Parts: sequence; C-alpha cells; structure tokens
Amino acid sequence: MDLLVGMGLANIIVLNVTSSGIVALLLEGGRTAHSLFAIPINVVKDSMCNIFADSELAELLRMTKLIIWAEAPMVNRQCYETFDRTMRDICRIDPSMTFEQVFGGKVVVFGGDFRQILPIVPNSSRQDVVHATINSSYLWNHCTIIKFTVNMRIGSRSNSSERKEIQDFADWILNIGNGKIGGNNDGEANVEFPNDMLILDSDDHIERAILAPTHKLVDMINDRMLSLIPGDEKTYNSSDTVGVADVDPNFKKTMYTEEFLNNLNMAGIPYHSLKLKIGTPVMWMGNIDQRVGLCNETRLQVLRMGTNVIEAKIIFDGSVGTISAIPRMVISPSDTKFLFKLNRREFPIRQGHTLSKAELFLQGLVFSHGQLYVVVSRIKTKKGLKVLCCDRD
Repeated sequence: MDLLVGMGLANIIVLNVTSSGIVALLLEGGRTAHSLFAIPINVVKDSMCNIFADSELAELLRMTKLIIWAEAPMVNRQCYETFDRTMRDICRIDPSMTFEQVFGGKVVVFGGDFRQILPIVPNSSRQDVVHATINSSYLWNHCTIIKFTVNMRIGSRSNSSERKEIQDFADWILNIGNGKIGGNNDGEANVEFPNDMLILDSDDHIERAILAPTHKLVDMINDRMLSLIPGDEKTYNSSDTVGVADVDPNFKKTMYTEEFLNNLNMAGIPYHSLKLKIGTPVMWMGNIDQRVGLCNETRLQVLRMGTNVIEAKIIFDGSVGTISAIPRMVISPSDTKFLFKLNRREFPIRQGHTLSKAELFLQGLVFSHGQLYVVVSRIKTKKGLKVLCCDRD
C-alpha cells in the first residue's frame, strides 16, 4: 500500500489488480485482472487480450508506469503470458518501446504466497499443476524475488503475551505451509491439531463461520444452518436450457432433459434449487459492479424475498449497508468439459456466512495443495480457530 501511495503522490498512473473480485474490494482502486485487461476466460497458448491498439484502454496501458497484481500464484501462467503478448503488441507503437520488452516495458509487481492454493487444472497431475504456475513461465526469468518477513498483525498488539501468542500461531501456520508438519513426503500428510483447537463438546457454534474443503460439505452445513434461522423458508428453482446453436433441437429434447440439466452443478453458476429465509447470509456469484461492491463472493443479507427480485444488504467491509435489488440472471459456466452450453436462469447468489471466528469441518481429506494453509491463515489468533475432525461416515 505504501508503494501505491508513493506512486500516487508522484502523479504516476498505477493499476491495482487481483485474481479475484472479493480481494479487489480490499485494494484501493482494485479491479480483477480479467475484467480490466480483458483476459479471455479460457486461455490457450496463443491467446490475446481483447484490447484494440487504438482503444482508450490501450492508451491507458501505454501511459501506465506500474501494475500491481495480487494473488499471483493462483493464476494459470497462460493468463500472464496472454497479457504479456498483448502489452508488447499495443506498446510497440511508442518509439521508445520494442516488441522484445516484457509487458511492453512496464513494471509489474506480483504479490502472493506459493504456500497457498495454486492454479486449478482439472483432472491434472502434480506435474500439470506445477507447469501451470507462474514460476514455470518464461516470464519468471525476468522477476526479482523480494520476501516479506515482518508479521504486521503483531505490530498492532501492545501486550507482549498477546504478541507472543500471535507469533507462535503464525509460526505454526508457516510450518504447515512449508510442509514441516506431517512428515516430509510428496503425497498425503497427517497434520495433528493441538487439543485446544479441537471441538470436543456440543457448544452452540452458530456464531462462527464454518469452513469445509469441498462444496458438498459446505452445502450440507449451510442447509443445517438455514434450518436454525427462524422464519418461513422459500425455495427458488432455476430455469435451465441448452444453447440454441449447440445441438440439434430434436436431439436436445430427448438427450438433455430438464431433470438432467437441473442436476448439473458447475463452477461459477448457482444451484438449480436455492433455499432462503429473511436474514439469511448469502454470497454473490460473479463480478457485476465492483464500484458498489457487487463482485464474486461479496457477502449480503436477505431483506425481502419477491417472486422475481430479492432485496439484500451488503455486509462486507467496503460497502456495508448498501442495499441491492437482485433479479434473476441467465448465467453460463466457463467449464467446457460438456459438448453443450448450459444456460441457467437463477438468482446469482448462494448460501454463505461470515463471522469473526471460524470452525473447520474436516470430514475426510483436503484435496489440494495449500487448502489447509489457506484456511488456518484466515484467522488472526489461535483462539479464533476450532477444528472438528470426524470419519467419512
């Protein structure tokens, strides 16, 4: 942030981007990289950003001196290489630039932690995931590595015992991220939680956020939490269709039945059935308008439930109290594993909750590099985390 302020005082154009909309809300003037740079959803080896050399966006990029890109390790390297090719193309109009200059000669500061979740590559091996990370790109040879070592959470604490407690918890988290807990191996590892972090009784835990490693477990927990909220429950069902030009109409009616489409659950789209009550916490899906706080995973609370419109209030830091009327929208997944395009008309929200404390529900194994590290690092102190471990059954 000091870097951003300093460049701003010097009247230099700085672009602040990140890999997710919810993180962009935390950054001054933040935008998602895909939105600002028009990066295609499905990038391939020779992809280019949808930016014309004579457009206003291209002119803005040519005038920009610094680009700060947060959460960099989570993004597939092809996104960075796509942006690099585009910047070289639009910046070579400037006589002082050449096509050989990385990112068109602009300074790009990547931020992130490789201990966290890496790019998601469907049906991939460990080698595929490593190959998709930014440090496997030709761009990595042009990067200078700077490591941050000061825990900023400790500096805000005046009590020495409290600072020590936070430091000990931070060291434990780093040991998880560095693979020092659970044994040195390339496969599964057993991480033992201290007894004071475990849930051993039947206390009421409704005033906490409950985190789980899979959507299936999250859905099960959300259904249980919804049943504890007083009031009448209302169910909204989606209208699902197949893209008109995707398949033969006669084949579509027999093969892709309504029941089949309703049962499809894909990343980036709401479920067919949405159950809500007044006061229910929900999470927005997709990036609609970051200026008013409506981006992916923005947290809201339901105020009114109409037939075609739901009224909800934002309960996230940046735009707390902003009331939005949410209509049904036609949403299509970016997932291309099917031979057709699913069009789902539904409210772009899902059940969700967020509070100052967290409980981690582990029924089975976490399935990806960095999942456990990300979860435990969301909490500032050891007292704020409780873990429930149980068998799959």
